[in-house]
Amino acid sequence: MRMLGRGWSGMLLGLALLALGCKDTTQAPTGLAYATNPAVYTQGVAIAANSPSSSGGAISSYAVSPALPAGLSLNAATGVITGTPTVAAAIATYTVTGTNKGGSATVGLSITVNALSLLITTQPADQSTSVGQTATFTVVATGTGTLSYQWSRGGLPLVGAIQASYTTPAAVLGDNGSTYTVQVSDGFGNHVTSNPATLTVLSAGGPGTCIATAGDMSSGRSSHTATLLPSGQVLIAGGGNGGSFLGTAELYDPATDSFTLTTGDLNTAREFHTATLLQDGTVLIAGGNSSLAATASAEIYNPATGTFTPTAGSLQAARQDHTATLLPNGKVLLVGGRNQATVVATAELYDPSTGTFTTTTLSPVVARTTHTATLLGTGKVLLAGGFWTANLASAELYNPTDGTFTATTGSLNTARAYHTATLVSGGKVLMVGGAATPIAELYDPVAGTFSNTGSLLTARVQYHAAALLSTGKVLITGGLGTGSPAPLLSAAELFDPANGTFAATGSMTQGREHHTATPLGNGKTLITGGVVVGSPASAELYF
Repeated sequence: MRMLGRGWSGMLLGLALLALGCKDTTQAPTGLAYATNPAVYTQGVAIAANSPSSSGGAISSYAVSPALPAGLSLNAATGVITGTPTVAAAIATYTVTGTNKGGSATVGLSITVNALSLLITTQPADQSTSVGQTATFTVVATGTGTLSYQWSRGGLPLVGAIQASYTTPAAVLGDNGSTYTVQVSDGFGNHVTSNPATLTVLSAGGPGTCIATAGDMSSGRSSHTATLLPSGQVLIAGGGNGGSFLGTAELYDPATDSFTLTTGDLNTAREFHTATLLQDGTVLIAGGNSSLAATASAEIYNPATGTFTPTAGSLQAARQDHTATLLPNGKVLLVGGRNQATVVATAELYDPSTGTFTTTTLSPVVARTTHTATLLGTGKVLLAGGFWTANLASAELYNPTDGTFTATTGSLNTARAYHTATLVSGGKVLMVGGAATPIAELYDPVAGTFSNTGSLLTARVQYHAAALLSTGKVLITGGLGTGSPAPLLSAAELFDPANGTFAATGSMTQGREHHTATPLGNGKTLITGGVVVGSPASAELYF
């Protein structure tokens, strides 16, 4: 019995030693981390795989708490996070745990899912057409993935109208005043609806009709300015009347077809000045003729208060018959002009952030007045023609990037002053009038050269007006014709950039020069004042 006891004791000792020899020695994981942490994702956009790393023992399984944002998943074997988030999620911390037989390690992973961006960048514009013609509405939107569209008329969806542009059937008078909207969707449950656009259908006779406005301006005025405001109203400022300089200003409201005086007058009565709509919706009034000499004063019109306030600084040079061009950076380039008989050879920049003017580092290649200045699609400004001892055929480009003035590759084919320049389709610039010839020409910014295009039906030596219509055509109105004495014109015509020709359209109700022509948002063009045969306070609408 004693020997048996020893045997059992030995056996137990052996089993204990065997158990000690088989104990699991796996090392616990440490230093668990993710390649991207914090992680910021966009709803509807597949993420790049986010892989973990760790030290210590190899991890055999992963888990996460709380659950990842919808659309994302954690591979339990590898810990890799993949997927496409389907909903936006505010920043949150998700605890990922990696485990093996030896233990576990954790890491806090920060994840944000931003909402999908869906935005209409260009709203559909009001359109005008005539009976029997069509009209096209267009929207431009940005978003993630493939966008879809649904147009509606008067709130009712239009069958098959599912493109970014919608062309109406041939219009009838009953379509006049119809409103069109479009809903843009991104496929992830997000929708945005455009502002309504109105269709104007013109009655018998179609485009080319001029009618007097319901009311006249408060005063007859010529050599004034007319500026379309963001509200749709038109600011009519300054000008001359029978040898007097006007300090009054008024607003035309297309909704009521009427004029009302602004709350305050200009601080300086002036004519032959410039008016520039700034990026904040205010209007810069600069220079002009005041008290028989050019002025260096400038002021700002604020539509919110209806008042004018002098700028912090005056122009560096008194100038009239100059040009003022809003640059893409928000500054305004003022070039040339004259002070009585002296042509101003400099240019300057207005900075709205300081309210001051600074002479440009370099001067224009040629001193010029009664020229034109056109902002091109490249961001450069084309300065063309004008007067300096004689009408000029030269042209040059101002580059806002380096502040240089450079002569264009080619000159105008005809020397011109008091002409008009209009940016048309294809980025070209139409030069009209300003010379005894009826021939017009186009500037091509790619080649840097001018080429003749069609001829005006009526030669316009000076003081006419040009307006770019919503159709892409250019309306040319009034001015002085050729002959001695030069006739005051009421005739109007349209330039079609598609074929480079001019065609007659309805005449104005009165002959005018030194007037303005301002396209409105309703398909009509407001023509105001000028030296007229008839009432100098009259205005009319072309449509």
